[in-house]
Amino acid sequence: MAQNLQKERNDGERKKAQLKAAILIKFCLSVEKSLTFSDTMVALRIMRAQFPQIDKVSIQPFILQSQLYSSVKDRTRVDRDLESLKREKVLRIFKLNTGQDDHAIMFSEDYSSQIERVKKRSQEKKLGNLEVFEWFKTHVIDFKLEPSIEHHELWTLLSLGGKVKDEHISLLINAGLLTRQLIDPNMYWFTIPNIGSILKGISQGRKEVLSLLNRRRYKEMMLASLEKKHLRLSSLDMRFHLRDLIGSGHLKIVQTPTGLVVQVSKD
Repeated sequence: MAQNLQKERNDGERKKAQLKAAILIKFCLSVEKSLTFSDTMVALRIMRAQFPQIDKVSIQPFILQSQLYSSVKDRTRVDRDLESLKREKVLRIFKLNTGQDDHAIMFSEDYSSQIERVKKRSQEKKLGNLEVFEWFKTHVIDFKLEPSIEHHELWTLLSLGGKVKDEHISLLINAGLLTRQLIDPNMYWFTIPNIGSILKGISQGRKEVLSLLNRRRYKEMMLASLEKKHLRLSSLDMRFHLRDLIGSGHLKIVQTPTGLVVQVSKD
């Protein structure tokens, strides 16, 4: 009898596992077209896959923190998950100069690839002091998880790889891996190489989307129609900007009998 009970229990667990797998498969098939997700990591992975292909710009995919806020409704959970994933070195968070609270999220493996790209480009230019890229990856990035670093700490960590010179740090700055903070030149922000033109597109795209909606009588538009619009001032697609503007509170989505409507949020 005990064996029969155990068999029934095992069968029940197996059926539950099969049901969960079926639900997950169905979810993954449908979620690609969705603007919202229930899990931070799922949202990150899918938005990474949906990152727009940009001509003539060599950059790995990144996600804006505001986009996560629009895609996962529980902001407290998002912040908690991001902190955990950062500590586990799954991803890095970068401060952007497009707004006071703008942050970009990039998977650590993608950032490592980005560093290798700028190292290769420096090799092609026959620049010296290239050993600093490996020191930066091994001793700085792997240890310093925050978005900024102080000059002395940077120098100390790089010294674990070899004898540091001013030229080493200059090379990292010129490669787009570091930038000095305006308020305190003794501090550096970690940065994503080649992101400059995209940051300009983020700022201009935000203005263009808001201007488009503000010109309409009720400052709203059907989501399905808005997503088809092509932006003139940004190489990023409409979905990228909508997630950003919804997460930052500039826009909101309202369910109506005719479908989802995007509205400008009232001040």
